[in-house]
Amino acid sequence: MNLGDIKIELFCEKAPKSCEDTCTGKGGTSIWVRKFEDEFSEYLKHNVRGVVAMANNQTRPGKMARMVTLNNGPNTNASRFYFTYAKQPHLDTVFGKIIDGLETLHELEKLPVNEKTFRPLKDVRIKDNTIHANPFAG
Repeated sequence: MNLGDIKIELFCEKAPKSCEDTCTGKGGTSIWVRKFEDEFSEYLKHNVRGVVAMANNQTRPGKMARMVTLNNGPNTNASRFYFTYAKQPHLDTVFGKIIDGLETLHELEKLPVNEKTFRPLKDVRIKDNTIHANPFAG
């Protein structure tokens, strides 16, 4: 099932490890081989719909943000992230935001979910990604 495209702006200066890990487009194990530390910035907040952030057990978004998957706690990032559907001021670890494709985010939000975990009843996968400008390429 293809729900559409989402274009994400990554905040590479504020969250370089999260962004570089995301730029590989491989998913699964982090490019850092080991789990890496959370990246916090006072300038990056869950203050709008469409924020992209690293996931961990202490910041379980619930029904207002769709998890792609879940980390094991603080400082255990490993290529797992979520999109928010609304402001989430109690959450942190922001590394990007959706700049195009909010209609796709709306379609994701409409998918039926497990009432306890808020995860979609059917697996949702990112089929492909395109990196338009990779600040890490060199």
